[in-house]
Amino acid sequence: MSGNEPNLDWLSDVSVFKVNRLEAHSDHRYYKTMEEAERQAPMALRHSLNGDWKFSYAVNVAARVQDFYKTEYDTSGWGDIQVPGHIQLQGYGRPQYANTMYPWDGLDAVRPPEIPVSSNTVGSYVKFFEVPATMEQGPVFISFQGVEAACYVWLNGHFVGYSEDSFTPAEFDLTPYLQEGANKLAVEVYQRCTGSWLEDQDFWRFSGIFREVYLYTVPELHVQDLRIQAGLDASYEKGKLTAELRMATEAEAVIRVELKDAAGAVVAEAEGRAVAGKADLSVEAGKVFPWSAENPYLYNVCISVYNSQGELVEAIVQRAGFRTFELKDKLMLLNGKRIMFKGVNRHEFNPRTGRNISREDMIKDIIILKQNNINAVRTSHYPNQTLWYELCDEYGVYVIDEMNLESHGSWQKMGAVEPSWNVPGDKPEWEGIVMDRAVSMLERDKNHPSILIWSCGNESYAGEVILKVSHYFRKSDPGRLVHYEGVFHNRKYNDSSDMESRMYAKPADIVEYLENQPDKPYISCEYMHAMGNSVGGLHKYIELESRYPLYQGGFIWDYIDQALVAKNRYGEEYLAYGGDFDDRPTDYSFCGNGIVFADRTITPKMQEVNFLYQNIRLVPERDAVTVINGNLFEGTERLLLEFRLLREGREIFKGQKEIHVAAQEEARIALELPDVSAAPGEYTLAVGLVLKEAELWAERGFETAYGEHVFRVEAAGITAGGEAALLPAAAEFGVIEGDVNIGVSGRGFTALFSKQAGSLVSLCYGGREMIATPPVPLFWRATTDNDKGTALGYHAGGWFAASLARQCTAVSLHTEADRATVSFDYAFSISSELKTRIEYTVHADGSVRVRMVYDGADGLPDVPVVAVSFRMSADYEASEWYARGPEENYSDRAYGARLIRFRRKVTELPSPYLVPQESGNRTGVREVSITDSRGYGLQVQAAAGQPLECTLSPYTAFELEQAAHAYELPQVHYTVVTLAAEQMGVGGDDSWGAPVHPEYRIAAGQQLEFEFTLTAALPEA
Repeated sequence: MSGNEPNLDWLSDVSVFKVNRLEAHSDHRYYKTMEEAERQAPMALRHSLNGDWKFSYAVNVAARVQDFYKTEYDTSGWGDIQVPGHIQLQGYGRPQYANTMYPWDGLDAVRPPEIPVSSNTVGSYVKFFEVPATMEQGPVFISFQGVEAACYVWLNGHFVGYSEDSFTPAEFDLTPYLQEGANKLAVEVYQRCTGSWLEDQDFWRFSGIFREVYLYTVPELHVQDLRIQAGLDASYEKGKLTAELRMATEAEAVIRVELKDAAGAVVAEAEGRAVAGKADLSVEAGKVFPWSAENPYLYNVCISVYNSQGELVEAIVQRAGFRTFELKDKLMLLNGKRIMFKGVNRHEFNPRTGRNISREDMIKDIIILKQNNINAVRTSHYPNQTLWYELCDEYGVYVIDEMNLESHGSWQKMGAVEPSWNVPGDKPEWEGIVMDRAVSMLERDKNHPSILIWSCGNESYAGEVILKVSHYFRKSDPGRLVHYEGVFHNRKYNDSSDMESRMYAKPADIVEYLENQPDKPYISCEYMHAMGNSVGGLHKYIELESRYPLYQGGFIWDYIDQALVAKNRYGEEYLAYGGDFDDRPTDYSFCGNGIVFADRTITPKMQEVNFLYQNIRLVPERDAVTVINGNLFEGTERLLLEFRLLREGREIFKGQKEIHVAAQEEARIALELPDVSAAPGEYTLAVGLVLKEAELWAERGFETAYGEHVFRVEAAGITAGGEAALLPAAAEFGVIEGDVNIGVSGRGFTALFSKQAGSLVSLCYGGREMIATPPVPLFWRATTDNDKGTALGYHAGGWFAASLARQCTAVSLHTEADRATVSFDYAFSISSELKTRIEYTVHADGSVRVRMVYDGADGLPDVPVVAVSFRMSADYEASEWYARGPEENYSDRAYGARLIRFRRKVTELPSPYLVPQESGNRTGVREVSITDSRGYGLQVQAAAGQPLECTLSPYTAFELEQAAHAYELPQVHYTVVTLAAEQMGVGGDDSWGAPVHPEYRIAAGQQLEFEFTLTAALPEA
């Protein structure tokens, strides 16, 4: 649509979404010389308008400054705002987080296409600029790379244009309105418009000019749009390149194309003329290096545009990767091989700048992906900045490029499907605005080899409009496939997607689909909801890869916590979530689903993702390792096998080996290791594959794959679990049973048990007290986000009560010459049948063997944890472990944990999830010591062959349970030690009702017992 007079009615008119906006085109760069183009220099034909703009904020349309765009209106008294940037993160209004509901739900009674009026905030921007000398002789255009959600543009008082769609460029011709000297650019940005019904993504609701803004000009002969197709022949070895050029004018031009390899050598070339503003050229490239995430080999397509005098007018270098992506025999194939998406969904996010992210943010993100074996990303749920696709091309990441469409709140309410007023649905009046978003994405992004799939949007139900979008994608770009998950809810529109795509389908649901004559390959476009302490059971999905050919992976939800830096009442910075800005309605902490924290530090969940997403699996045994190369194309030539032998977690031997295992092959590699048959103990053979040379995303020596094998060597004549010899009696050893207390003492130690308190109340080594709060049975953990999703507090809250209070029903003492055993029996109010006993056997050498026996009761809910918990002074601040780690792990999230020795400060052990919750657990604990700054403290030793689970934290489960933010937790006074027979898994199939898988739950009616030994920890010699 074109027009000269702006109209506010456009904001609620579904038929008006662009006025005078230029047509979408490819995102190629262009230069005056090929030398500039080949080194991808900053574009001399662009001029940035980023920086300070004059700004006025209004809470709604009526309150805005109406005539600010006029040349005579003085804005010098206005404040400044940074562009790019969100209005709500620069002191105006407030950010609001909402998941599926529309942000005005309950506040404005509107239905599409109407929009809220009283709360539709307005940002008025003004920027003065002079036309750069490089642009004085040509036309001048402006490009807004991202404006949320609608904008009107004026120059020198003249209306220029209008645009909706927050996540693709809006470009306008400024040439007719330019003047010599200063030019006044005015932009009016509205937070709500008709397009807002299509932008109901699970994210913070912002507004403003949040991506870069620049002026640009073009030479007299200009390639307005470029389409590069670099495909492979049937052998997937030889390449053919086609270049389709659409010129800005129909003037005569000669086009020369050179295809250069990564070394700069010319592989092929072609020349042709632009006729009627179009030129199509193609070259046979011969044998090429195909592009893939494993080896993202890029060629340079060098395009020279000459005028009729033979002068070079424009130079373009477009990077291209030769590849073929196709659906064949129901399989998605890349270069002829069945692809497996080991993916993640990714919002553009920075905790200080929101969706205005920097180049540094993007590079950090892509390095994190590559270093953790993540090979694919879904741009949830909007097109990203151009740079992201360039990085994916260069580093090697597969992309599902998703158009800016989500109307979740129009058809799903509190989980129930109710599409009575769904948009766009089958409504023809919505076809134009939706199709415009598809066209804008495809035309900009079409030249990026990393993009394998176009997505028709997210969670917008189904209908004729989205079906037509899918047809458009296929017709316009048959070299890619089309994705849409929403047809799961309405199979009438099944043809909208080339693959079966589901969200949060449980493994059993996926198996049911795959075993019942599926007609499409399967992916989970979202799975493993990584909210808080989550990602348990990931292995159940990964195991489907080898069982079902039509299972082709999935995309974890999601990459990064969407948390914003804020300050509490004391001026301390913290990471805030929905509601913390008094934003209502809100979905609170549901924005914290990342496998990296908002500040881009890695969460412990990544340990599991890294391991299970490995392309190459290493399966060690006693003296060998089987290398299973799951790569599609790359062998192990760039990798070196490193292996280490550890005894009781300490390295005793290290070696390296060159290996050659082709893609899709496996080999058993014998390892030359020392003979350890005469040295009893627990051994770990740890093997890894490391980079021989540095890659773009990692240094030389970086480990890309890992595996380990644990075995025991028994001493001659001793069987595992055999009774240890009795300790000799010690003259200093004594037992005193008083009326209230039982004291046991010996050389260098004392232990005191209270009949009144019903527990061990003191354990001193060398005069140092180890016990600040007596040990008690613990059955409750601070609920995780997933626990809250299953209403654990409601269904199993009795265990909370049983952990807070118990009755000691009996105390017994049994003595021998070199030991004394004090036992405490406990009863609980939640069931008369539930019994627990804790026995303390104090030996003459000062060691204390602790044994807990849990006698369960039927009819009770599953137990979150069966443990003994006590507190030490916070002076005992350091920990050293021989356990599975180094990061936290749980029974259903332990595949990526290694049996190693590691050290951490106790304050570093809990994970800083947005909402305090259970965290920091380690499984497979053999030993852990908790010491002060001098090395004195307590050592915990598991019984041979019976490792524990253990959590060390400054906080009790009850303190964590009551805190909504980390700053609400008390000052650190204690080190809380929790030693468990078992703790239930954390789950992760979803965070709104999916239970932990049965094998990782603890049935209440069973009997469990476990033991460990406490001894003095002393400084290292």
